[in-house]
Amino acid sequence: MILVAIGSNLSGPWGSPRQTVERAIHALNQFPLHLLAQSSLLHTKAYGLENQPDFVNAVVQIETALAPHVLLRKLHMIEREAGRKRGRRWGPRTLDLDLIDYHGLKRTQRGHVQKALVLPHPGLPLRDFVLKPIAEIAPRWRHATNHKTASALLARLH
Repeated sequence: MILVAIGSNLSGPWGSPRQTVERAIHALNQFPLHLLAQSSLLHTKAYGLENQPDFVNAVVQIETALAPHVLLRKLHMIEREAGRKRGRRWGPRTLDLDLIDYHGLKRTQRGHVQKALVLPHPGLPLRDFVLKPIAEIAPRWRHATNHKTASALLARLH
């Protein structure tokens, strides 16, 4: 199962945060990506850096033959098309696409590579705005490292 988290809290070339998330979902259903499932849109407070606009979040399940690192480059390309400019960690953004899981693959960061792909996404167990949508579209999904479902991880947060 390949899961991608989507978030936006700034308007940009694709419109409002809601419009941007909706257009990102459409972009994630263009060859060589195929959309299998999408969650409802979720409105949430900002995570990490709280003094910023609320986010619109979603999670999608996709299918692709792209390797994980190539898929990550594709996600970054879609972010740039939506006006994403990388800046402050956890800061406001027009679009954020995070590769959450890639068929249960486990990859850890080696050395000090800043943009290394780590799977499953390291912040996942702490982010209810990602866990809730996963529980909605993939209730049988399990975290590749701790083997908990999204619902079980959510219960630990509350």
